[in-house]
Amino acid sequence: MANTLVQFRAEESARIKAVSICERLGIDLPTYLRICISRMVQENGIPFSMKLDAGAENNALRAMKAASRIAAEQGIADMTLDEINAEIAASRKDGGA
Repeated sequence: MANTLVQFRAEESARIKAVSICERLGIDLPTYLRICISRMVQENGIPFSMKLDAGAENNALRAMKAASRIAAEQGIADMTLDEINAEIAASRKDGGA
């Protein structure tokens, strides 16, 4: 799968705030933007909302951190999207075994 560069302009103050939010979520801005594009394509629309609760982690953040921890423990944290999709397809083919 070929990658392509996507660029756009944003207000500097908005970019700084977005970077800060992403850091608090444990990701960087490019990762967030890749997530947005992938999910938009999968869902054919804007499918989710992730917000930081004042003083508390929300369920989405806890789930993402747990998934990251499990991936690191299983040695699969650096899998490509194609590798992940191949694992899912194989699991479905084998009946989830």
